[in-house]
Amino acid sequence: MNRNRSRELFARAKSKVPGGVNSPVRAFGGVGGDPVFFVSGNGPWLTDEDGNRYVDYVASWGPMLFGHSNPKLVAAVTEQASKSMGFGAPTELEIRMAEKISALMPSLERVRMVSSGTEAAMSAIRLARGFTARDLILKFSGCYHGHSDSLLSKAGSGLLTFGIPNCPGIPNDIAKLTLTLPFNDISALEKLFKENPQRIACVIVEPVAGNMGCVIPHQGYLECLREVTRRDGALLIFDEVITGFRLASGGAQSLFGVTPDLTTLGKIIGGGLPVGAFGGRQDVMAHIAPDGPVYQAGTLSGNPLAMAAGLAALEQINPEIYPALEEQTRALADGLTYAARSAGFTVACNQVCGMFSLFFGVDAVNNFDDVMRADAGIYRKFFHKMLDAGVYLAPSAYEVGFLSTSHTAETTALTLKAAEKALHEIKEVV
Repeated sequence: MNRNRSRELFARAKSKVPGGVNSPVRAFGGVGGDPVFFVSGNGPWLTDEDGNRYVDYVASWGPMLFGHSNPKLVAAVTEQASKSMGFGAPTELEIRMAEKISALMPSLERVRMVSSGTEAAMSAIRLARGFTARDLILKFSGCYHGHSDSLLSKAGSGLLTFGIPNCPGIPNDIAKLTLTLPFNDISALEKLFKENPQRIACVIVEPVAGNMGCVIPHQGYLECLREVTRRDGALLIFDEVITGFRLASGGAQSLFGVTPDLTTLGKIIGGGLPVGAFGGRQDVMAHIAPDGPVYQAGTLSGNPLAMAAGLAALEQINPEIYPALEEQTRALADGLTYAARSAGFTVACNQVCGMFSLFFGVDAVNNFDDVMRADAGIYRKFFHKMLDAGVYLAPSAYEVGFLSTSHTAETTALTLKAAEKALHEIKEVV
């Protein structure tokens, strides 16, 4: 498959943009080779600068729940752009967005819009510290909540891809206020809270981990987080930037039946445009300025283009879309597992509605340590074989694959046919 134009563009980008990209995972450092430059997308398909077509399983890292160039989103953005692309002043769209989010996720009694998931998590942490008058926060190894200083300790996503355990530039006095535990370890959680009574401001967690690959919470784990934090007076924050409205119409919190104090959102609520939000209990959110003393602001917060796109996405959400999405995800995951094992590989393929990850060399993945035992080298080979066959997977062994409602049995069959061929070819040379 010819990708000369992409190679030329990457060489050109590196002369002006650090690493040639504006977000590290895009550089293909986790898989080798040069990144693909895209020009268009439609439904589950992408077209690159050289005219090559791919089945897309990156989905702009999650927000394309309804596929690329969804007609309702395109119409909404076009209409708003004809009016104005921004005011820096209130609009009714912001109210409608907050009302829609609260209707879908009742735990968000008040909602503040921001411009990214990183902003949402950073602001929620600040709010939790201000509300509780405590300094310590707890996160989990391999979970990623954006690149703010407090949250980069043992994080996932690009840091995991590039093997950066902790980021230079973060003072030790800040880093030591972030406690880290293994995901899915109840005994470690209870022990830590016993050792730090009434000192932890909040626990922030991806209810389904999506930045060390897809890792599912054990039965009772999220419930334990809820009970331990409630008992101690700490706040529980669900980072649903990825899972929000992707797993269920009420997010992971409705799927698992656990209600957090605060929730961070992104991805789908912008329909692909840059956006984030955080919200939760009314008494907690009352501490945010201008109502309260915890300051947070943003010039582009509630940008009308993003609000229009996000509303057009959220208005298409209803409980009926998820069974078919779950069925398609399961069919893909089961097919990839079967193909890999038939070719002679040990493999684990974790999946939950609209999300999946393939881990080579291990038969189960439940936490960060399991992820690190997986064979990223096999994934790199598999990624490039699939890319050449017209299937665009995440360019990192530690990122999640995403499906949209536009993926069909046809795209699944095409993907599995390519995977079967790729895996047998890889096995012949390893």
